[in-house]
Amino acid sequence: MTLAYVRITEEVLYTTLAGTHVDEADVAALKTMAATNARRRIRLCAHPGVEDSLHQMLIVHARGNYVPPHRHPGKSESYHMVEGDLDVVIFDDAGRIESHLTLGPTGSGKPFFYRLSESRFHTLIPRSDWVVFHEITNGPFRREEMVIAPWAPDDDAPAAELEAYAVRLSKELAG
Repeated sequence: MTLAYVRITEEVLYTTLAGTHVDEADVAALKTMAATNARRRIRLCAHPGVEDSLHQMLIVHARGNYVPPHRHPGKSESYHMVEGDLDVVIFDDAGRIESHLTLGPTGSGKPFFYRLSESRFHTLIPRSDWVVFHEITNGPFRREEMVIAPWAPDDDAPAAELEAYAVRLSKELAG
């Protein structure tokens, strides 16, 4: 990997360069790192730290990753696909699906960019073996300000509960 970074957790890296560039070899290295951690995901933060006013991250998720439906009050976020297919699902406050969209990289025939301009409950579902996307949101990031949907399991729930929710959500999306 040609990137210079510091590893904060098994899932979070911060670049140590003033100017960050990422190439295919870096993406391959990030996927390898993601494949070896418990939740099979990793993010490279290109911003200096959690207090920064603008957060830009290159995120890698494996198929089957669970992102609990959540929202970030007072924030917007956008996704720009690099590789793979990713469902973005938007919910109302009661947990009903309001909309969903499958994103893909440029040239896939699918939308490759999505911006969620208001604080809405949403989840991301990887639809390919690996998804790689660029996420931009406003900071600072404070985990305690993120609101996990009360009608969905948190990501540390028992595996059976996560699987049951994923199956139910997939049926709703297909139906």
